[in-house]
Amino acid sequence: MANKFSNLREKMSLESQARVEVKARVLLAEMPLNELRQARGLSQKVLAEILNVQQPSIAKMERRTDMYLSTLRSHIEAMGGHLDLVARFPEGDVKISNFSDLEAESAKRA
Repeated sequence: MANKFSNLREKMSLESQARVEVKARVLLAEMPLNELRQARGLSQKVLAEILNVQQPSIAKMERRTDMYLSTLRSHIEAMGGHLDLVARFPEGDVKISNFSDLEAESAKRA
C-alpha cells in the first residue's frame, strides 16, 4: 500500500521539512514553457485555440531555445501571466522597460 506524502512529511524532522519546502519553491520558480503550461492546467490544444494557432505550433514553440520577446509574451499572457524582463547584476536587479510598447500593442489586440 502506498503512503501519502503528507504522512511521510509528518514523520520528517522540522529541519528536513524546511529543506524540502525550499527545494520545492526553487523548482516551482523555474521551469520550461511546457512544464509551466502543464502546471497551469492547459493542454497544447487549448493554448493553441487561445493563441489562434495550430497545436503543432505550440509544440514547436515549447522546444525553441530562442524566440522573439513578443512571441514569448503572447504565450505567457495566453496562460494568464505577465512577462517582465529583468536584468540581474551583482548590485541589484533592473527591470527593462523598452518593451512597454509591446504591452500596449498586446492590449490593443486583446
